[in-house]
Amino acid sequence: MQVNNINRISMLGLLMAALTGCATSSTPQFDSGFGDAVNAAKAQQTLNPDASQNTQSVDGMDGKAANSVMDRYHQSFDKPPAVGNIFNIGVGSSGGSTGSSTGSGSSR
Repeated sequence: MQVNNINRISMLGLLMAALTGCATSSTPQFDSGFGDAVNAAKAQQTLNPDASQNTQSVDGMDGKAANSVMDRYHQSFDKPPAVGNIFNIGVGSSGGSTGSSTGSGSSR
């Protein structure tokens, strides 16, 4: 009987200790500064924050040159460049000494 009462008292003490964490009067405000670091990083990486206000046209390529560039760009996806043989990478001469003398005045 006495062991049963000790178990109840200890369980009650553990329950009260666990509920102490819930009894705080103020909760921390973790979300109050959420996103501030990202917004600060974006602001530091922006060269001209007012660039969207500039409505002047950009001087540069004429229409024919720009059209040619875009045509070549689109054609690059139609026929991708050929991939070389990747199985021979590192096979063969390693650029080391091959036995031939290339320097001046060297004697064997």
